Amino acid sequence: MTTAQWIAVVVIVAIVSSGLTYFLVPAKTVTEVIEKEVTPKIKAGWIYVGPIGDYGWTKAHDEGRLFCEQIFPWLETTYVESVSEGDCPRVIEDLIADGCTVIFTTSFGFMDPTLEMAKKHPDIIFWHCSGYKRYKNMGTYFSEFYQLYYLNGLMAGALTKTNKIGYVAAHTIPEVVRHINAFAIGVKEVNPDAVVYVRVIHAWYDPTKAREAAEALIAEGCDVLAFTEDSPTVIEVGQEYTEKGQQIYTFSHYSPMEDYGPDSCVSGQIAHWEVIYADILAKIYAGYYTTTNLENIDYWWMLRQGACELGGKVGEPINPKFVDELKAIMVTDKITGEELSVYDLVMRRLAQMSEDVPTFDPFTGPLYDNKGVLRARPGERLGHDELWTMQWWYENVVGPELGG
Repeated sequence: MTTAQWIAVVVIVAIVSSGLTYFLVPAKTVTEVIEKEVTPKIKAGWIYVGPIGDYGWTKAHDEGRLFCEQIFPWLETTYVESVSEGDCPRVIEDLIADGCTVIFTTSFGFMDPTLEMAKKHPDIIFWHCSGYKRYKNMGTYFSEFYQLYYLNGLMAGALTKTNKIGYVAAHTIPEVVRHINAFAIGVKEVNPDAVVYVRVIHAWYDPTKAREAAEALIAEGCDVLAFTEDSPTVIEVGQEYTEKGQQIYTFSHYSPMEDYGPDSCVSGQIAHWEVIYADILAKIYAGYYTTTNLENIDYWWMLRQGACELGGKVGEPINPKFVDELKAIMVTDKITGEELSVYDLVMRRLAQMSEDVPTFDPFTGPLYDNKGVLRARPGERLGHDELWTMQWWYENVVGPELGG
């Protein structure tokens, strides 16, 4: 790698890491050093499982693509949306034929097709999102949300009046189970009597099924809803019921969704995929990542890396409408024994989990599943492998039978 390329990596990573997101970084600043040396342009293609207009998972990934396209003048991008798992290989072939030398596949179900194509095309760099299989020219990456789900759970457990909390789940793969359990851990920490009820819709993007599940949970007495589905439908349902006089608290998912439920959406999780994409692409451009050295490259970035943010709106951890209510509810910090408001507990845990070496993690024992089995001993913190293969429900979760 040349000196200019090394400088480019340092400059780019420093700027991206500074927290300037959503198209705030001037491209000239990022690349003025690079342009002193002739380097070929890169064409990168993204494959999306849903439509960009889902305002959830796919929308968040596309924001990351657009961010990189703006700050890197040496980058050309393209994308294909609403791709099924079975059609993934054909779409990859089309992108390669179109000149893409870097391909991002952005759904768990694309993992095996991506690996197959990586072996078939050793001269192409592949990156798969949310999976665990890698190859010499195929890395993996993920903006991890379990810390945020735990924080959402603290608020949900405090706000519920019925002690029934609903969760609309797309699937029951380990990623979703991990997030639901983190949410449930937060709920139980502040409200031992609350129960999380899970309804699975077996689709990443299906507004109709998401609405049916949300309304069914409300009919069963749930007054708080969280979800893993790629549209703002659950938020919209919460807003509709709230406007009719039945307060339903909701938590948004992956993209800023508060505007779909200003009187219902308390907080949520926001992905900053641009932080990960910019880091990856800068290192590819600089020659640091190649078609031969990705087998052990796995981005699992969280709060401390700036890959995610608490809130239903960028820059707003909690909807101001609910701040006073959360400040009025007093709980006990299970670690210090101190009495404080739920609002202050959320902010304390957020700070602890954002440290360079996090001093708190929700998956710290003792942890029991809903069958009474001890899953983490007192003081034991579950590691990467346990979290990435999780197939059991936390003790206050009522959900379908799992494989683990």
